[in-house]
Amino acid sequence: MAHDHDHHHHAPDHFGFAFAVATALNLVLVIAQVIYGVAAHSVALLADAGHNFGDVLGLVLAWGAHVLARRQPTQRYTYGLRSASILSALLNAVTLLVATGAIAWEAIRRLFEPSPVEGGVVMAVAAIGFVVNGASAWLLVAGRKGDLNVRGAFLHLMADAGVSVGVVAAGAAILLTGWTWIDPIASLAISLVIVWGTWGLLREAAQLAMDAVPAGIDPSAVRRLLEARAGVSSVHDLHIWTISTTENALTAHLVMPKGHPGDEFLSEVCHDLAHRFTINHATLQIEVADAGVCALEPDHVV
Repeated sequence: MAHDHDHHHHAPDHFGFAFAVATALNLVLVIAQVIYGVAAHSVALLADAGHNFGDVLGLVLAWGAHVLARRQPTQRYTYGLRSASILSALLNAVTLLVATGAIAWEAIRRLFEPSPVEGGVVMAVAAIGFVVNGASAWLLVAGRKGDLNVRGAFLHLMADAGVSVGVVAAGAAILLTGWTWIDPIASLAISLVIVWGTWGLLREAAQLAMDAVPAGIDPSAVRRLLEARAGVSSVHDLHIWTISTTENALTAHLVMPKGHPGDEFLSEVCHDLAHRFTINHATLQIEVADAGVCALEPDHVV
């Protein structure tokens, strides 16, 4: 049995400051939106505040998971705490959905019990929200390609900047027409956008928590790569899962009738898995055909 893995998570951390600043900016924004949302009787502004509070929670969770993922393995946690990023994504998604449900309920109530809305205040505060979300996303732009956890936070902030634009538009429409029902309708539209984006996050996080094969990896292609190696007659007990939102792992049994091929063979296979499928932690067990049938060979056996 042999394995290969990448210790890139020990590289210097460049995102701690970015997460701290982005979190602080969004927290100040949430407080301002709640104060002015209540003062202006704007459920749309409160909806945006709820969404941005989700951002604060998401940033804190992503930041915390980013820190925990860099912790050294222990005898109890042999993979370290890298799966914290998956748990944070799950918690983030569930919290956002619950908050959105409360916002949508209030918006529906306001449709039947309308109240005056100060469109100018709504526009001003939402415009500030656009600037804050845009600046926060810019702080994380450097890590959006190499770290799924950072990229998720970046995309969330960019989407929120777009939502803030929608709230500005709602405030302008209220000023021009005086139609107060535009505010709860805008709130419901924002809620739908949040649910649309969050549902995908919840589904993906749940799949990762259940050790599903990552969406970007084709297990059939991985099997073909292993079976194509010289000396391999068959592959079984193949498992592919995520250690964290940035690292993938694999275990497999390779049947090689001519015996163990040596460490160079294993190193080459692990290199190919890392570069073709971003599987950086591969564990391979070599079996000889005449050694007897492996109890884990049937596909239905785990």
